[in-house]
Amino acid sequence: MTMPFYVSPEQLMKDRADFARKGIARGRSVVVLGYDGGIAFATENPSRALHKISEIYDRIAFAAVGKYNEFENLRVAGVRYADLRGYSYDRTDVTARGLANAYAQTLGTVFTTESKPLEVELVVAEVGATPGEDQVYRLSYDGSVADEHGHVVMGGQAEQLGARVTEAWHEGMSLSEVLRLAVRTLGAVGTDGSLVDQGSEREIAPAGLEVAVLERARPRRAFRRLHGAALAELLTESGG
Repeated sequence: MTMPFYVSPEQLMKDRADFARKGIARGRSVVVLGYDGGIAFATENPSRALHKISEIYDRIAFAAVGKYNEFENLRVAGVRYADLRGYSYDRTDVTARGLANAYAQTLGTVFTTESKPLEVELVVAEVGATPGEDQVYRLSYDGSVADEHGHVVMGGQAEQLGARVTEAWHEGMSLSEVLRLAVRTLGAVGTDGSLVDQGSEREIAPAGLEVAVLERARPRRAFRRLHGAALAELLTESGG
């Protein structure tokens, strides 16, 4: 009779975490930045059909890195959660905090009970009436939740890119300023996935970007995509 192969719980969790981190690191980064009029999202994505940034509800948006089919299933589940809660109670009862908690439970359950964790990292953001009321939550593959302020970078080289954003970002920046910062940050990762020196960032054309904003001033549905001439104009503005 053969003895069953034993793996300690600590080693099993470590192996799952390493597997998920490697999968996420292979994806192109997503940058989330607060600005004076709301929250901006940007990523390098030449596809016009497969979105990494999407609307969830009136003033809530979703961004993700990792395996598309896995985070797309989570996005759809989030839309259903928001629609059901808004219909059953009130539209104001749908919050980023509640959605983040729902995602955390799903990610945590899959990480601990399934043979393969989800290779995804998420941001759920809600724009408030003032910058101080904005909510940005970052969710990891294991279900852990972090309450972020001002800016978030996910994906490959996230730690190093996040340090660059921290140095350059400040409160009160305009939309044009944060978008140019986001594009510089995305261009800091070379085509081979390695980090380049500051000042040597790749040029990324507007057609190769996926950009969206949650605009504070919009009456109800705050989500808006930026592309084409409007995005190109924002990226070439010299001032606020």
